[in-house]
Amino acid sequence: MIDVQGLTYTYAGRKTPAVNGVSFQVQAGEVFGFLGPNGAGKSTTQKILIGLLTGHQGGAQVLGKDIRAWGSDLYEHIGVSFELPNHYSKLTGRENLQFFRDLYTGPTEDPQALLALVDLADAANVRVAQYSKGMQMRLNVARALLNQPELVFMDEPTSGLDPVSARHIKDLLRRLGGEGRTIFLTTHNMVVADEVCDRVAFIVDGQIQLIDAPRTLKLQHGQRGVRVEYSVNQHTEWREYPLAGLGQNEDFLALLQAYPVETIHTQEATLEDIFIRVTGRRLT
Repeated sequence: MIDVQGLTYTYAGRKTPAVNGVSFQVQAGEVFGFLGPNGAGKSTTQKILIGLLTGHQGGAQVLGKDIRAWGSDLYEHIGVSFELPNHYSKLTGRENLQFFRDLYTGPTEDPQALLALVDLADAANVRVAQYSKGMQMRLNVARALLNQPELVFMDEPTSGLDPVSARHIKDLLRRLGGEGRTIFLTTHNMVVADEVCDRVAFIVDGQIQLIDAPRTLKLQHGQRGVRVEYSVNQHTEWREYPLAGLGQNEDFLALLQAYPVETIHTQEATLEDIFIRVTGRRLT
């Protein structure tokens, strides 16, 4: 669905490339996370792939065709949900979707069905000016799905959302991935990426540092051990044990019998831990 080779882009008036020799592929039906701090080159890469930025060096193919060869017909095949809501605030949610639906020449989804998909059916006739940011972000996602796209680009879809709205977006991303949609997700939220992505790429200063599945990365970089927290005289204490041979570890088994156990956790690295370890940078 996406094939990028040696992609480089420098904004006018700057000496340092915003994207510098980036290469990666995204397979059909994959939820691919493009992760990095602000200014890392995530949005620049996406803008090139959706045709908003031109003048790049290197190769960038979308849906089997060089991005330079696509015209406006590209937008019949892809959907885009931008980080900031950009709707017509005086129109209702349904009217917004109906307006954008009329711009497509191919088959489209029913606006009311899409509103129901993103839990906005009850707000279909409410002006978008009265929507919360979470509702506007969900309307963004609905609009990105209007043309039944093969490939969907989503830029920070949970940015600034309350936990309930963020959970709804994550559930929707998992659902779309389960339906076989290809999703290119740019974010600096490692929790979102961990929960919904099949593979992730770490990008810093315009260069990709690592690409792999979240589970694979956590197994490679996590500690092979468990941490046990238990109660002693109304105080919480903890011990750590190697994961290998845990079922035969006499001290571990004795602890389970002697004290009330509060929690047992494997020492699994988070994606953010791995990102910091690999890149030396924090997600700020």
